[in-house]
Amino acid sequence: MGRRQEWKRLREIIRELSYREGSFTLTSGRKSDFYIDCKQTTLSAEGAYLCGKLLFQRIKEGGEEVAGVGGMTLGADPLVTAVSVVSFMEGAPIPAFIIRKEPKGHGTGSWIEGKANIAAGSGVALVEDVVTTGGTLLKAIDRTEAEGFRVVQVLTVVDREEGGAEALARAGHRLESLFTRSDLRS
Repeated sequence: MGRRQEWKRLREIIRELSYREGSFTLTSGRKSDFYIDCKQTTLSAEGAYLCGKLLFQRIKEGGEEVAGVGGMTLGADPLVTAVSVVSFMEGAPIPAFIIRKEPKGHGTGSWIEGKANIAAGSGVALVEDVVTTGGTLLKAIDRTEAEGFRVVQVLTVVDREEGGAEALARAGHRLESLFTRSDLRS
């Protein structure tokens, strides 16, 4: 299956498993007439694989060396695992890391699990399942940089096109998305 076919198949899966219309309150507190529960896709076998493959391709094409792929728990957990597994399958392994919502309450008090697999100061990619305002990714960027890594790429499965890309741009980061709201609603 070629990249375009993989993209189309992932869009079908997202539309079938994750996209809902109705009245919803989002994590940001905003009201919306549609909701994307991307975990239904990222926790399915085919959806996880396709997300991992398409995100890994974007990371390879990003122009920067990426020594790790991470994101904020819980939305990014299946994504970072999928990208890491696909990277290994394709002969270019990238370790995964997970950013906690609260620092570890014992031991080192670290925000990040898996950081021992990545050299200090390395460039990393951050991923998220759905971006609305960009708030979760901005926190993830701050915590990742505070732990001594450089964020060189920021990716999402779905950009709701509600200001997240602009908020990240103001912070000096370009958001790359596999899908936008328009892609899923058309």
